Amino acid sequence: MRLLLLTTLLALLGWEQIDAAENDYCFGKDSERLQTRQFSSKTAYQIVKSTNIDKQYQVPNCEPKKMWIFHRHGTRLPTANTIKEAPRLEELRDLIVRNYRELRTKPDTDALCQEDLIAIKMWKWNASITEDMEQHLTRQGYDDLRGTAKLYQRYYPTVLPSRYNDTYYLFRHTDTQRTMESFKGFSEGLFGESKLAAAADIPDEDLLLRPYDYCKDFKDKNYKGVGSEYHKYRSSNLWNQTMSDIARRLGFKMMGEEDIKLMFDMCRYEQAWQVDRTSVWCAAFLPEHVTVMEYAEDLKYYYGSGYGFEDNSRFNCRAVQDMLTRLSSPVSPHVVAYFAHSTGLQTLLTALGINKDDVPLRADNYNSMTSRRWKTSLLGPFAANFVAVKYECPADLEKEKVVFFLNQNAVQLDWCKVGLCNWSAVLEKYKTIAQANCDEYYCRSGAIAGQTSFLATTLMAAIVYLMH
Repeated sequence: MRLLLLTTLLALLGWEQIDAAENDYCFGKDSERLQTRQFSSKTAYQIVKSTNIDKQYQVPNCEPKKMWIFHRHGTRLPTANTIKEAPRLEELRDLIVRNYRELRTKPDTDALCQEDLIAIKMWKWNASITEDMEQHLTRQGYDDLRGTAKLYQRYYPTVLPSRYNDTYYLFRHTDTQRTMESFKGFSEGLFGESKLAAAADIPDEDLLLRPYDYCKDFKDKNYKGVGSEYHKYRSSNLWNQTMSDIARRLGFKMMGEEDIKLMFDMCRYEQAWQVDRTSVWCAAFLPEHVTVMEYAEDLKYYYGSGYGFEDNSRFNCRAVQDMLTRLSSPVSPHVVAYFAHSTGLQTLLTALGINKDDVPLRADNYNSMTSRRWKTSLLGPFAANFVAVKYECPADLEKEKVVFFLNQNAVQLDWCKVGLCNWSAVLEKYKTIAQANCDEYYCRSGAIAGQTSFLATTLMAAIVYLMH
């Protein structure tokens, strides 16, 4: 029936038969589409979230007491520049169809299948998306956050009660529409209505959730400019051949990288906007093309906010201190939830040493890094979330424990037991950050980095007191 409908549609459109080799890849007929899990920071949360939480949240003889959450905003609209350039895709659409129908420049192998070509021909840009809506949260993004709230509440009903209390809960978001709406979606998931909960005031300088906005050292480091691993990778034979192969697949002798990037971005955005549908622009790329492009994104983030520069591990000092302080205290708030951005989440993971590879990512080791741990598609998709759950275990020698979750999957740390960490070990592991003067720990203004401030000393003394 499906083949008959397709043949009828081809006849109505006046298309001639386009023969394709049996082994040519067809995105429209691919039931798995595994490459949609490789879209880096624009990956849909629903596609990559873990399904293992059923087995990981239960800790025998222990009771969950507190929760600390750092949540990236949900799926958003593109930047103003991408929205401005989006109509260019309609020009590319027509050129691709012309290449196949009139110029006959479709390749002999790895050509677009009929289904993909028809889908591209029928695509239109949604002109209602305007530049003034840049980076706004989408409906899917709102649902992303509502869904994570519901999920964690289902597993931790005693920690996440459905009745809002402004002493028990502490919420805070950055000064953006996408994080504010993400907070509302999360609140609706917990309490049934988005207006029941209130968020804390946003400071003039948000050093907790957006410290990178106020750090010249962080902004000035060369993570994607000339001489960077990212730049070297995008100048490599592998990258150039991939760009050439993509152009050839679409019937061009050559193609500007900006056009290829625009197609790739639209593929990623549209897939994340409507998870149960597919973007026709994803058909422009073979799965191996996506893998090559994903590595470029990983290099960019690895050096931008990951382990590529040692100082990145020192950067998110305040968030780590906040987590240790909140979870150590026996008093409210019992649930702290922050709604922020990918850079904040990635620098937090880096500060905690999560998913650190033994071998650094470089421009020349793409082939040997297929099993790398630093994979931003899995670490930091839209709506990515890092959750720390504190447990009390009265029958154990170590009475306080914690499980860290990243996107619903328990984080495996080599100094913890199958994801379950003793709280004393957590305090010891991150003692250097806990004792640091965060004003000097990364962005130095002349004082010795790591200098212990009076406030930090007092904090640690309080922690030790509460543990005994």
